[in-house]
Amino acid sequence: MRPIRAPGRLAGVLSAAVYAVIAALFALPKVPAPFDTSFLPPLIAGWNALATVFLLLAYRAIRRRDVERHRNFIFAALAATALFLLSYVAYHLTTPSTPYGGEGLLKGVYYVLLFTHIVFAAVIVPLVLLALFRGLNREDRLHRRIVRFAFPLWLYVSVSGVLVYVLIAPYYGR
Repeated sequence: MRPIRAPGRLAGVLSAAVYAVIAALFALPKVPAPFDTSFLPPLIAGWNALATVFLLLAYRAIRRRDVERHRNFIFAALAATALFLLSYVAYHLTTPSTPYGGEGLLKGVYYVLLFTHIVFAAVIVPLVLLALFRGLNREDRLHRRIVRFAFPLWLYVSVSGVLVYVLIAPYYGR
């Protein structure tokens, strides 16, 4: 496999593209959906759950020094994350955001979880891409340095995405 040239620049460009798409979702008017989108929120949570499983399996594989299996599970986690992103874009392009309807302590928990989920999701995009490119280039020392931050944040974002869904799900369609 040929090395990825300018991995930092490539990660930056791809991250900017993801940020632009997400920003456009909330800046542009909603597009009428040609189908019922109510199946998308649980699907989105499912992609996050699947990414979590693949990340944990990738971690286990690398702890056992099985680099090939680790790489395969990382690719699976990336695929689940990409499918999450496509589903998320489809849903939020067509459907207004659902306000949280709970009260009290749970409302505070929901908003703290949602806020940290959003912030860390933005942070991990370039980190994950850079870690991926450094790993594919077999720049192991740089890969490990990035992954020290990227892995726990990516895992948190995947798990918190499922928890955010569980907390907001009762308020869909109200």
